[in-house]
Amino acid sequence: MRTLSIAATGMLAQQTNVDVISNNIANMNTAAYKRQRAEFQDLLYQQVSRPGSATGGETKAPSGIQIGAGVKTGGVYRINEQGALTQTSNPYDVAIEGKGYFQVTLPSGDTAYTRDGSFQLSDQGEIVTADGYPVQPGITIPQGALDVSISKTGQVEVTIAGSAQPQVLGQLELASFMNESGLEARGGNLFLETSASGQPTVAAPGEPGLGTLTQGFIEASNVNPVSEITALISAQRAYEMNSRVVKTADEMLATTSQLR
Repeated sequence: MRTLSIAATGMLAQQTNVDVISNNIANMNTAAYKRQRAEFQDLLYQQVSRPGSATGGETKAPSGIQIGAGVKTGGVYRINEQGALTQTSNPYDVAIEGKGYFQVTLPSGDTAYTRDGSFQLSDQGEIVTADGYPVQPGITIPQGALDVSISKTGQVEVTIAGSAQPQVLGQLELASFMNESGLEARGGNLFLETSASGQPTVAAPGEPGLGTLTQGFIEASNVNPVSEITALISAQRAYEMNSRVVKTADEMLATTSQLR
């Protein structure tokens, strides 16, 4: 009887589905978090009678007999939909409106990518992430700066005491990828380049294919609580139905074992 193993694959698939949904709900308030969705594929089929096989003479089976083996998780993809912008009034908070990722230098020297623009200053005045990772290209705010301005195109200017004109410190850049869903999630709101994502294209914000920056705002998570709860209920019901199939198969096997 294949029923037990088929139902087991369904229960395992829905467990993965619930794991993904619960992670979305847990990150409802995570800055720039992008919700994920699990997608499923049917498993290999046992070809009892192949479609088009001869049934006698010149006649052929129009559909044949193909019995499936269940379901598997085909992948978990990321939905890169723009999140709402939340005002923080922190001059070092920067939100991306549109496509693109900030570049961050990890302690290993590798480059990571993030849409979380909740930046701060290090003890040296360098713009860093909440974990202290420098934002590329490195921009240092001088001590005693009265005002810091970040334009929509990423130009960083600062007003120094005794100077009438603002001073340009540098230019923030954004990286874009051909396949954003191919980025590897590292945790800490960071992503790493992979062969699936392709190599990054780096340019100033506002360039073709890239978004612009908004100072004093943070991009919120794009998780929709109503959609996630609905998906959770659907996954729970699917799990219950598969468990009911296991119970039915057990009753059928019990009936068979009682034959005399």
